[in-house]
Amino acid sequence: MLKIVIQVAFLFIGGTLGLLFLPPLYEFIHLSSNPWLNNPYVSVAIGAFILFGFSFLFSDSCVRFIRWMEDKLLKAPVGDLLFGTLGLIVGLIVAYFIGFSIDSIQLPLITPVLPILSIVLGYLGFQVGFKKRDELLHVFTAARASNLAKKKSADEVVPETPATAYKLLDTSVIIDGRIADISGTGFIEGTLVVPQFVLTELQHIADSSDTLKRTRGRRGLDILRTLQDERATDILITEVDFDDIQEVDLKLVRLAKKMSGQILTNDFNLNKVCDLHNVAVLNINDLANAVKPVVIPGEEMHVVVIKDGKEHNQGVAYLDDGTMIVVEEGKSYIGQAIIVVVTSVLQTSAGRMIFAKPKSGGKVA
Repeated sequence: MLKIVIQVAFLFIGGTLGLLFLPPLYEFIHLSSNPWLNNPYVSVAIGAFILFGFSFLFSDSCVRFIRWMEDKLLKAPVGDLLFGTLGLIVGLIVAYFIGFSIDSIQLPLITPVLPILSIVLGYLGFQVGFKKRDELLHVFTAARASNLAKKKSADEVVPETPATAYKLLDTSVIIDGRIADISGTGFIEGTLVVPQFVLTELQHIADSSDTLKRTRGRRGLDILRTLQDERATDILITEVDFDDIQEVDLKLVRLAKKMSGQILTNDFNLNKVCDLHNVAVLNINDLANAVKPVVIPGEEMHVVVIKDGKEHNQGVAYLDDGTMIVVEEGKSYIGQAIIVVVTSVLQTSAGRMIFAKPKSGGKVA
């Protein structure tokens, strides 16, 4: 059907071109005196016939090009198309006013360049609207929030809040899932930002052939949906990408610098990379360690040794919150409930580890 439409379009375009250009051609080759040849109907018919013949050569290429354009447009986000189109319209309007001004002062050397000026300004307007979508959207959102604040009653006291801060989520913190619970408590302020390249990595994990990875990826997508449904402020999904960088972590660091935002993660290595690049980072593990009950050396604990440790004669136990306890001389107590005495605590961004030793006569019946 599309091919037929293109051939019909070639037919009409050919008729129009024949009507415009064949009469001057007849004069040039001295055939304008022939009434059978030099009349509008014959010119339209000849032009339509010639271009209709060319349609059989180029219609397949036109169909492929239109299909390719359709596929690209359908995959493009609606926001990008909307802001790109608005930028194109603004660019064409500017080009129109510039052309009107030039026509009014009658500059014959510049007038032929006006169509090119329209194309250039239209293209620049589309690119600005397309690539600055997030910033423009943020400007409109901030203006709307400002207008709502001005409508507050004069008697109502509204506490001043700092400017909205961007907090970028990485793949690990999304899959971890605790971010949804923390966000629900209201302790995280500002706008949560999910870059498209993080979503792409999450989708690849969800499509993995490995069952465990696939489950973790789908869990991450469910967590994002929960954040969108329950969070009071918006979740911003940005299309900004850096084609010259392959690593997702480095892209995240670059984007955090560009947006002057913070990175939310529980990845120990990404935490170190952010420190090297002087990028603010909020580590979920640091927060979890901060709110855990304090354990001091000499304190007694009831644990169940479940396996042997890495070093000789060590045993390993776990608290209810997942904290690992390394029990010196605890290998012989595997599978038993005992009382241990804390000797030291190691607390880092990767988690917390407690070292202990069995209490003399501390076996629990």
